[in-house]
Amino acid sequence: MKLIVGLGNPGPKYAGTRHNAGFDAVDLLARRHGSLWEAAPRGVEALVARWRAEDTVLAKPLTFMNLSGAAILGLLQFYKIDPADLLVIVDEVQLETGRIRIRPSGSAGGHNGLKSIIQELGTVEFPRLRVGVGRQAGELKNHVLGRFSADEKAHIDAAVKRAADAAELFARENILAAMNRYNAAPAAEEDQA
Repeated sequence: MKLIVGLGNPGPKYAGTRHNAGFDAVDLLARRHGSLWEAAPRGVEALVARWRAEDTVLAKPLTFMNLSGAAILGLLQFYKIDPADLLVIVDEVQLETGRIRIRPSGSAGGHNGLKSIIQELGTVEFPRLRVGVGRQAGELKNHVLGRFSADEKAHIDAAVKRAADAAELFARENILAAMNRYNAAPAAEEDQA
């Protein structure tokens, strides 16, 4: 069994913001596979959807981005899933808008959602998929909680689709297959298809 978690902030106020790129990716996965969102088991503050064909649980923590770790730890414990079989999808300001990058492990890289997960799990050894949302001048908080411009929207929509595609490959095969296929630049990915 695998767990694919999209990070974001709950509620309509945050829908469509850069910080919710992870939510957008797992929402797309749920739609693709006819999976319905429901409350997580045992009081874990999250929504879950089962993708039964691949024995995979999709999840969206409802704890807000910076406290995501507690919900993820609860889900791993309930479903008895090893951190190596967890994929966290998260926004990344250090990547240009529209790029994705997948790693089997690593530091938080300054991302508070990943910091929370690392703190709760006590390890950096879990796969993560970063969706590039770019960086603009000004306060970082305003940037990540802001919405995409019309020019950025097509790039982010394509990145969310690639993130969902990569998460599917992770669920069907493993993190290395997803890295080999999707860590290329978008144009290079198209050439490989």
